[in-house]
Amino acid sequence: MKSKMIFGFHAVTARLRHEASSVEELYVDAGRHDRRMQDLLRAAEAAKVRIIHVDSQRLDGMAGSHRHQGVVAKAGELSLARNLDELLDAIEGPPLLLLLDGVTDPHNLGACLRVADAAGAHAIIAPKDRAVGLNATAAKVASGAADTVPYITVTNLARTMRELKERDVWLTGTSDDAEKSLYDADFTGATALVMGSEGEGMRRLTRENCDTLVRIPMHGSVESLNVSVASGVCLYEARRQRSVVK
Repeated sequence: MKSKMIFGFHAVTARLRHEASSVEELYVDAGRHDRRMQDLLRAAEAAKVRIIHVDSQRLDGMAGSHRHQGVVAKAGELSLARNLDELLDAIEGPPLLLLLDGVTDPHNLGACLRVADAAGAHAIIAPKDRAVGLNATAAKVASGAADTVPYITVTNLARTMRELKERDVWLTGTSDDAEKSLYDADFTGATALVMGSEGEGMRRLTRENCDTLVRIPMHGSVESLNVSVASGVCLYEARRQRSVVK
């Protein structure tokens, strides 16, 4: 099994909670003895994870960042769905997907994963190019959601969108200039919400492959929302509609 480094209290604690057997080693700051660290160490000991006390400089190198909070874990990858067919075949009921086109900031991706988990989205789909990828920073910001929400990368996003259509998934793109409001759309069926990058928005082919476009009503002075905030607004509207139908 291929291993990777995950860091930060939320990400490591979530991995210990969801699948502790995948954590091979836990590296912690030898100089940190506060209650939060003690709670984590007790959880790791209960799961019989090997704990290694090191200095903060070594943790910096392992995480590739100073923002590890004194906690880095070496862990195997989890067995989430890795391709579109595997994902869709396993979903019971109408899928709720989030497609990200051109998100290059790992903090934005991590926040999108977190909100996707909270709203009960089945997966995030993104292109391999023009996208940040699921790195350690994104996983830390996701606060454990990187272990629960499949992040599926595809070579050609436009082709993937056409494949989703063939599986009867309705593609709703978000655009500031759309005539239709988010609240006029129907998200009770199989749905894929499509988000573009901040600034550029969706690429032309991505936009053209959407079945419909909607806008998030803006009532203040700002013109647009951060992609993770916009994702949360749209996903929770879809979740609200589905809860009403039930």
